[in-house]
Amino acid sequence: MEKGDPSQKLYTRMRLWEFPDQYVVEPTDGPCGSCLEISRVDGSVKLIDEVPECNSVRVPKIQKIFGVIGILKLLAGSYVLVITDRECVGSYFGHPIFKVSSMKFYPCDQSLKNSTAEKKNMEAQFSALLNVIERTPGLYFSYDVNITLSAQRLHDLGDESKMLPLWRQADPRFVWNNYMMEQLIDNKLDPFLLPVVQGSFHNFQAAIGKDIIDVTLIARRCNRRAGTRMWRRGADSDGFVANFVESEQIIQLKGYTASFVQVRGSIPLLWNQIVDLTYKPKFEIVRIIEAPRVVERHYLDLRKKYGNVLSIDLVNKHGGEGRLCEKFANAMQHVAADDVKYLHFDFHHICGHVHFELLSILYDQIEDFFIKNRYFLLNEKGEKVELQLGVLRTNCIDCLDRTNVTQSMLGRKMLEFQLRRLGAFDAEETISSHPNLDESFKLLWANHGDDISIQYSGTPALKGDFVRCGHRTAQGVLADGCNALTRYYLNNFVDGTKQDAVDLLQGHYIPAVSRDMKPSTQKGSIETKASFPLALALILTGLFFAMLSLRKVQHDLRSLIYAVVWASISLGIAAFVRANGRMFCNRPSLHQSRR
Repeated sequence: MEKGDPSQKLYTRMRLWEFPDQYVVEPTDGPCGSCLEISRVDGSVKLIDEVPECNSVRVPKIQKIFGVIGILKLLAGSYVLVITDRECVGSYFGHPIFKVSSMKFYPCDQSLKNSTAEKKNMEAQFSALLNVIERTPGLYFSYDVNITLSAQRLHDLGDESKMLPLWRQADPRFVWNNYMMEQLIDNKLDPFLLPVVQGSFHNFQAAIGKDIIDVTLIARRCNRRAGTRMWRRGADSDGFVANFVESEQIIQLKGYTASFVQVRGSIPLLWNQIVDLTYKPKFEIVRIIEAPRVVERHYLDLRKKYGNVLSIDLVNKHGGEGRLCEKFANAMQHVAADDVKYLHFDFHHICGHVHFELLSILYDQIEDFFIKNRYFLLNEKGEKVELQLGVLRTNCIDCLDRTNVTQSMLGRKMLEFQLRRLGAFDAEETISSHPNLDESFKLLWANHGDDISIQYSGTPALKGDFVRCGHRTAQGVLADGCNALTRYYLNNFVDGTKQDAVDLLQGHYIPAVSRDMKPSTQKGSIETKASFPLALALILTGLFFAMLSLRKVQHDLRSLIYAVVWASISLGIAAFVRANGRMFCNRPSLHQSRR
C-alpha cells in the first residue's frame, strides 16, 4: 500500500494557543508549516505564517493536541473539537492506527454576549450536548493510510487517487466527522483534515508451527443513519439502515495478505420502536407501501459496493419479530435475483439460548455462496490473487448479539479456509486444535462485538461468553441479565439525549430558535422532582412491604389487607410512570430544523 504525496501529509502533533480573540493551531512535527487561526468571535478560519506575539500582561494557555476533528456551528457561535490524547492500538498495512483517548470542544462564542436571553438559553441547551459528543467511544484514525476502505478497495485505488489527501480518498459513509470537516474543506486546509472512523480495531499474533500469523479485525460504522438502539431503527426513505457496520478480518501470513468483509445492518424497512417504558416496545411498521422501493434502494447500494449479496435474517418467526420477518421476506421477493439472495434462519428457535454450535446448520445452507464469493488475497509481491466477489449481510433485531455470534462463526470458517489455502493447515485441521490461536481469535471477536454494542446500545454484547469461551456459562447468562436491564434504563432515560447529540454532530439537524420552545420547568414542579430512579424506588418499597405483609397473613388476616394496599400502591405508581412515560424519558424538547 503506497503512501500519498508527502506534501499532503497530515500534521501529527500540534500546539493549541488560546488567545483572547482567537485560537491558533501550531504544527510542531518536522518543518514548521502554516498555523491555523480560528476566530473566537465568529469561528472563521484562515492560515497564518506564525503564532502571534504574546501579550506580556495576559499569557495565553497552551495545550498539546494531536488533531483537529472539525468545527460545529450552533446558534450564536462555533465550537472547535480537537484530540487532546491518543493511543496507538496497532497498524494497518504498516501504518500506525490511533484511538482517540480524549477530545475537547473549544468555544468560539464571544458573539453570544450580545444575543437575546432566548438565544442564550437555547445555545446553553445545545452546547450541553457537546459534553455527550466529547464522550463518544470507539474513534480511530491514521495520519498515513485510509482506514475507511477495505484492503480490496484500498488496493484498487488508482495512482492519482492515492496522491490525494486522506479525506478525499475516504469513503464518506464511514467518516464520523464528515459534517464537522466542511468548513475546513471549504478553506482548503488539507494538512489539518483528519478523517475519523467510529468502530473497532483489534489485532493479535499467534504461532502456527514455525509460522507467525497476524490477525486484524476492523469495524467501520456508517454515519448515514447513526444513532442509539431504540431511537434509530430500520431504514430511511433512501435505503440507509441503522447500525450498519462493515467488519473486515485481515490476516498476514508467509508474506500473503488476505481480507474478508462482512456487513450487518437493521432490517431495511421503515419501522421503529417508540420508547414507552415497556421492556420491549411494540414494533411499528410505517408506510409499508414503500417497503419494496426502500429495500430495492438498499440492496442496489450493497451490490454496487460489494458485488453479490446473501442476506441472512436471524429474527424470530413469531410475535412482533415475526411480523417484521414476514414483511422483510415479502419485500425481498421484489429484489431477489442471481446476485441478491435472502435466507431466514430462526436463531432462537434452532439454537435456543445455549446451543449456538447449531449454527453449523446455517453454515451448511450458505456454504456454496461462502466458497464461490471468496476473499481478497495478495501474494508476497503484493499482486492480486483472489477477489472477494460478494458479501454476507447479517441482521437480527438490534444487529448486535445474535449477529455477532453468527459473524464470528463465519469469520472462523473463513480463517480456516484461508489457512488451508496457504498451506498452514491440513485438510481437516481446525483452529480449535491450536489453543493459543483459538483463544486469541475468540477474544478478538468478543471485543469486536462489545465495541459495536456499546456504541449502539450502551452495554457490551449479550451472548459474549459463547464468542469468548465457545460455550455458554452461568456467569455469562447472569451478565446478560444485568446488561439487558442496563439497556432498558439507557434506552428510556439516557439515549434520547445521546440521539440529539448524534443528530447535531452529523448535521441532520441545524440549531434554530423556536417560538414553540417550551420554557424550562419551574423548580419544585412535579416534572422536576419526578424521575425514574425515584419511581423505581417507590415501586420496590411497595412490593417489599407487600411481601412482608403476605408472610404474616397466616397469623393476622389484617396483613392481607395491608399486602393488597401496598401492592396497589406499587401498581398505581407503575401505571402512572407508564402513562406519563414521556415525562420520565429524557428526550429534550429542543426545536431543530432539518438540514
